[in-house]
Amino acid sequence: MALKHEPTAPYHSAQDALRVLETVARHTTGINDTELVRHTNLDPERLTTLLRMLRREGYVEQITDGGYISGDALSRLGSAQGREKALRDKIQRTLDRLRDSVGAAVYLSRYVDGEVRIAQYADGPTTPVVHEWVDFRSSAHATAIGKSLLGQLDPAGRRDHLARHKLPRLTSRTITSDRQLLSRLESQPPSMPHLDLQEYAIGTVCAAVPITAGSAVGCLALSLPVEHAHRLRRAADTLNRNAAPVLLSLSI
Repeated sequence: MALKHEPTAPYHSAQDALRVLETVARHTTGINDTELVRHTNLDPERLTTLLRMLRREGYVEQITDGGYISGDALSRLGSAQGREKALRDKIQRTLDRLRDSVGAAVYLSRYVDGEVRIAQYADGPTTPVVHEWVDFRSSAHATAIGKSLLGQLDPAGRRDHLARHKLPRLTSRTITSDRQLLSRLESQPPSMPHLDLQEYAIGTVCAAVPITAGSAVGCLALSLPVEHAHRLRRAADTLNRNAAPVLLSLSI
């Protein structure tokens, strides 16, 4: 299965952050900002933003002379023993923080073996998850998550998915035409979030942004009750701006 891969802002941020991490890792006694700029060719302002994120995530630490060394989080993810649990815990903490910053339930989803899977999510008393009244694997056409994942596949991959899954009408807003769905996916700019405006369930709106790491198709999504629909675009923009840490964790 080929990908229709057009790098998005989180992808570029994650790639730049990896360059910083690789440079820091090579300088075991520490490296300062000036040297990092020289080694990575990053703009100083861009580097400052990335270092702030990497320190917050525990991937780098600042030592007494102002230099940077690799942090504990990087060591845990780089270790073969317990890496899977460390990655899951790291992503969960990031999702929890995203939930609080966007004021909505947040989901990490992957496209695995031709199916939509919710890998992890963060919810709370005031940010409930969507009630899965129809299996998400059978409703990719109606969800922001599904449309984001399908949008990252090539045309053959999309047709294969639709050949295995019908497009039932879940609400009056659901797209039930293969042609209409494929046209919508093809015309969607990669930088724009996919939306679900009560297409999966009446009373709920959702948005999803792609976070593709290598050949693995993924997305971050959020859901809101329809009475908060006026917040959806802004929340989706916030989610997109803050998606890099999740993508970075998956890339290490």
